[in-house]
Amino acid sequence: MRRVSKIIAAGVVSAALGLSVTACGSSSSSDSGKDKGVGIAYDVGGRGDHSFNDSAARGMDKAVKEFKIGSKEQTASNGETESDREQRLDLLAGGGYNPVVAVGFTYGDSVTKIAKKYPKTTFGIVDSVVDAPNVDSMVFATEQSSYLAGVAAALKTKTNKVGFIGGVHNTLIGTFDAGFAQGVKDTKPSVQVVRQYLYETDTKGFNDPTSAQGKAQGMLDSGVDVIYTAAGLSGDGSIQAVASKPGAWAIGVDSDQYQDPALAKYKDHILTSAIKNVDVATYDLIKSVHDGKPKTGTNTYNLANNGVSLSTSGGFISDIQSQLDAAKQKIVSGTIKVSSTP
Repeated sequence: MRRVSKIIAAGVVSAALGLSVTACGSSSSSDSGKDKGVGIAYDVGGRGDHSFNDSAARGMDKAVKEFKIGSKEQTASNGETESDREQRLDLLAGGGYNPVVAVGFTYGDSVTKIAKKYPKTTFGIVDSVVDAPNVDSMVFATEQSSYLAGVAAALKTKTNKVGFIGGVHNTLIGTFDAGFAQGVKDTKPSVQVVRQYLYETDTKGFNDPTSAQGKAQGMLDSGVDVIYTAAGLSGDGSIQAVASKPGAWAIGVDSDQYQDPALAKYKDHILTSAIKNVDVATYDLIKSVHDGKPKTGTNTYNLANNGVSLSTSGGFISDIQSQLDAAKQKIVSGTIKVSSTP
């Protein structure tokens, strides 16, 4: 999830590199032509966040299996410095991995710097734009899928009060907020949208389920009965709170959270999920490098090309599917312009 924002935080470089890592292949220089496979640098929460990191992992796993290539994974921790992120990417590129995929907007500056150092290595970055000849900038129209989530919320609420929880109060998460609120208001102007953020700038907001659970519980206690959470792994806490309230609904984000085994006991409370197909973008980049035609430039994933979507798992939105399809068509045709700013 995340676009451009500077994180001011203290950190220890050595600790940041002693993170969750898996690897295979032999050592080589990325610019030597002896590529070891794909290197992936996750944002906080990493593989297992049931959200956008997991989506990127699915894309990588598919490519690794299909092309029989090696891989190496590293995960960011809370409270990192820019130097930590730079060293993580440097280790992957310098270690012979190509492409190197950075998952999350926080890697924007680091990719800019390290991509210049390794001009023969292709880099990918999710939710940010880096203007460099060897970078694939993967951006998603999350405001569009969030709009559809807002339509669903407006049509399903019984209390006329719905909520949005964002992990970090920044530009990227603002796109989820804006789209959701517009979808609600365009569908049913009388519905109140309550919005809260876990943190202003700290990326811990994507890795703090306890805080999200508390925010969600407060909303539920105030009469909110549908909650959309855009906060990575933190969203697990929100879903858990919703599941304890009869008649309340949670809306998942980035991945189809109804289908996530780790959330299975809560799935009957997950109305739908606003999906961001990071797996497709990640796979496409790895394939392009494997085929010898590296994908670069800014590549946008939206409703029109199925880069973002609304899940139908569970069948909970079947009764309103016609309204959702109509809204989607209006967005694709340009009849509805979805704002990306709250």
